[in-house]
Amino acid sequence: MKSNRFIPVLACLTLAGSQAMAQQKLVSVGGDGVVNLSGSIQSDILFPQNDEKIGTEKTSDDILTNTFVELNATSQHVDAGLRYEYLEHPLPGFEKDYKGNGVPFYYVKAHWDKFDVTLGSFYEQFGSGFILRTYEERSLGIDNHLRGGRVNIKPFAGVAIKALAGKQRRYWSHNDSWIYGADMELSLDQWFKGLQRSNTFLTFGASWVSRYQDASELMVDATHKLNEPENVGAYDLRLRLQKGGLNVLAEYAQKSQDPSSANGYIFRKGSVAMLSASYSQKGMSLLLQAKRSDNMSFRSDRDEKQVSSASYINHLPAFTMEHTYALAALYPYATQPQGEWAYQAELGYNFKRHTLLGGKYGTKVKVNFSYIRAIDKEEKDGGKIGSEGYTSKFFKWGDDRYYQDLNFQVEKKLTRSFDIHLMYMNQFYNNSVLKTIDREDGAPVGMVHSNIFVAEGKYRFNKTFTLRGEAQYLTTNEAQGDWAFGLLELSILPHWMITASDMYNVGETGLHYYQGLVTFTTGAHRIQAGYGRTRAGYNCSGGVCRMVPATKGFTLSYNYNF
Repeated sequence: MKSNRFIPVLACLTLAGSQAMAQQKLVSVGGDGVVNLSGSIQSDILFPQNDEKIGTEKTSDDILTNTFVELNATSQHVDAGLRYEYLEHPLPGFEKDYKGNGVPFYYVKAHWDKFDVTLGSFYEQFGSGFILRTYEERSLGIDNHLRGGRVNIKPFAGVAIKALAGKQRRYWSHNDSWIYGADMELSLDQWFKGLQRSNTFLTFGASWVSRYQDASELMVDATHKLNEPENVGAYDLRLRLQKGGLNVLAEYAQKSQDPSSANGYIFRKGSVAMLSASYSQKGMSLLLQAKRSDNMSFRSDRDEKQVSSASYINHLPAFTMEHTYALAALYPYATQPQGEWAYQAELGYNFKRHTLLGGKYGTKVKVNFSYIRAIDKEEKDGGKIGSEGYTSKFFKWGDDRYYQDLNFQVEKKLTRSFDIHLMYMNQFYNNSVLKTIDREDGAPVGMVHSNIFVAEGKYRFNKTFTLRGEAQYLTTNEAQGDWAFGLLELSILPHWMITASDMYNVGETGLHYYQGLVTFTTGAHRIQAGYGRTRAGYNCSGGVCRMVPATKGFTLSYNYNF
């Protein structure tokens, strides 16, 4: 075993041992000039083993790890920070380009009451992110920050202005294109006393983003080169109303012609429109959402491969419930940036204590419905490279239903020590479009209709011991057939948690995906050790997904914040 395989482990132990000293050593320059140091360590490690039954990927590395160390310094007017990443032997499922180590993220920020300037690496989001959202999501291998400069100004009450320019990170380099943007938000309620007296908040926002990228030498045919626009611009308009428990957001964004790998190099404008309304009061909540997107893949590199999650400038949130139960999350939905109609509705209600349905301790009920469908598309000019591609009627649906999820949840306290959580979920998943499910025999998988049943119970023996259990079952006639899942988790306060689980394919493969975990927490330290199998599948967050191959072996995870 090569000695440098131990570098991330040794680095974690060394930094963990020295952080307490670093935390206490504040650099004082008098008065308010105190520099506060903070940071974090995260190291996820796998000692892989081959398992032909589940099809694990063969690797020559004895240790695979994704390790991150952050350090930040803050003071009255100047902040600075950096992040070191060790990914020389990345965990399975992370692209080959993810491999490397270094300090890809660093910044200096000067700030005053109404003005701040950031130089270096930074994250930003305009509105809902339809034309700009840069963020980090380590579980998905995403870090698309900008490196450049940003200015935030609040010239007077009710006005906030942002301006930025930079190049976007792509793994261990930055794309050649330049990203420019500006955003303004007006809090109109601060200007009108009538709105203030009625406790009404009204906010208007407007954003603009532009990508400059040199034209390539892409040929339409043997004699004609594609005339690609070097500047691609996008704007976003939004209006938010808040009054009491009512919150309404209307937002529209449009992107200029952007022929790219994602849309087949057609010259069609992109757009997204969203209307979201929520209402809440004591014991009740309601959410209604609708969104239509059309040709809104927006990247800092027009030639980025469609299968890659890198180089996205914008973000289109999925209007689906993000499930945490294993079988409910087995077939997650990935947003289709080339076009979709998405709807979501959710109603939550708490039946009061000492009523017929509330019982002695009350009852919580939640119903969620998601429905996503293709937009109408009529091919134009043969849909060929360099053409407009297609036309689309705004309110007309396409032929394909992409996804549907109807689920009911009941949460109830039966005694002072025992709680239960029940869920039923009915799901339709169009694998012909989403293409995330493969069968062992290679047969094509189309629409998958599944019914999922979940029962969770939690029993508190005393202030120290709590036992939680899950029983789940998914039944379907498609894909790999039925699945069963069981979990037991024992919490021993204040430090220990012991978990054992098994996911079993009752249908096609008959395989068990077992796992055992032991977690120890003390102060800001968290260490988890485990052993088991992981099923091949997709890990999703907010409609963005990453393929996770099957794995088997010992795992070790360490987290610390100081």
